[in-house]
Amino acid sequence: MRIRFTAEIYEWSARRNWFFVDVPPEPSADIADQPRMPRGFDSVRVTATVGGTTWNTSIFPSADTYALPLKKAVLKAERIGLGDEYRDYAERTPLLLFARGIR
Repeated sequence: MRIRFTAEIYEWSARRNWFFVDVPPEPSADIADQPRMPRGFDSVRVTATVGGTTWNTSIFPSADTYALPLKKAVLKAERIGLGDEYRDYAERTPLLLFARGIR
């Protein structure tokens, strides 16, 4: 399953310097509906790409979406950060998510 989307970068209120974007509700529902082996916190393994930066991580359920953590190295490499409207970077650095083990 490949998902391309834009989202606003935010800092997790429970912990400073942890940044995320939310996968939109519709693709989040598609991910949630797919059968898979249970993992801690009901997370899903993914490969994420922002612009020219690709990394392996997990997304975590949060209300009706999944939250994708953005590593500090990704933010630095792509020159994005807290308060940025990620959608402003959509053409230059699209965010692509590949949920591993889900078609």
